[in-house]
Amino acid sequence: MTNLICIVCPKGCHLAVDEDNNYEVTGFGCARGVDYGKKELQSPTRVITSTVKITGGIHKRLPVKTDRDIPKGMIHDAMALLDAVELSSPVKVGDVVVPDICGTGAAWVASRDM
Repeated sequence: MTNLICIVCPKGCHLAVDEDNNYEVTGFGCARGVDYGKKELQSPTRVITSTVKITGGIHKRLPVKTDRDIPKGMIHDAMALLDAVELSSPVKVGDVVVPDICGTGAAWVASRDM
């Protein structure tokens, strides 16, 4: 049995996930908690945020994020892709900065206009 705190919403339900019983989840307040509990133990994923260099903007760094969650084990590889990125202004929110992160189909996208 593994205990987790659900991060899907601000409620923070205390979940218990029974790996020996087909990942049965208890302690949830909604169906999203069930999905989170199972996914977190079977194949955890995260949406990642970071920054990249930008020239010609009002700041020297542009915030970026993944457009969907990626496998937790790929976070370091996904971050390494940003080391060589340097953009030039103008950039619009949602512009793709790096497509297809590590073969996941997810992309790094701009999080603000600059």
